[in-house]
Amino acid sequence: MDKILVVEDDASLADLVGLSLRTVGYEVEAAGSVAAGVDALNGDPPDLVILDLTLPDRDGFALLPRIRLKGIPVIILTARDSVRDKVHGLETGADDYLAKPFDPLELMARVKAVLRRAGKPRARLLIGQLEIDADARTVEKDGKPVELTRQEFDLLVCLAEHRGIALTRDRLLELAWTATYGGATRTVDVHVQRLREKLGDRLIRTVPGIGYRLEG
Repeated sequence: MDKILVVEDDASLADLVGLSLRTVGYEVEAAGSVAAGVDALNGDPPDLVILDLTLPDRDGFALLPRIRLKGIPVIILTARDSVRDKVHGLETGADDYLAKPFDPLELMARVKAVLRRAGKPRARLLIGQLEIDADARTVEKDGKPVELTRQEFDLLVCLAEHRGIALTRDRLLELAWTATYGGATRTVDVHVQRLREKLGDRLIRTVPGIGYRLEG
């Protein structure tokens, strides 16, 4: 399981980011200052750092060289959205730069992209007795393998990465099917039914008037 260090002094925002990351299977550690970030880096090192720039003790840029020295990828997440700050952050070694306010789904996509570029596999997704390995493309339920078609697996991973979030059929088609697919939303219902037959009826909930939500 990949570990992500969130260096952010706004406790409510740190909680939001942490919840989003844990929901898709990451381990999360939080630090509210540069000093706390240094302590976290000197302990069990994370696989990625999400770094705010406006911190109570020092500018977040002060922590960036130490992070890079350890070879850890970093995403700057800050309200400072000037071109000067963005250029400085990227030239100093940040792998990505995202300005606040932000969409949590966009942040999750950027985290996965940075970890992928760094050679880090996607986290295994654990949902109750279900274990999904997105890289090996395997699924186990109660320790036993479950055979899924390619499309069933892609749909399951999409739902799992957005667990607890109601997704429309159109959104599921956009996320889980190929970009060139032009089929009807009815195909989503068919594949959800097949997943329910293989994984149980309670995992994927129908949200009336919207679409589907994966529980767990």
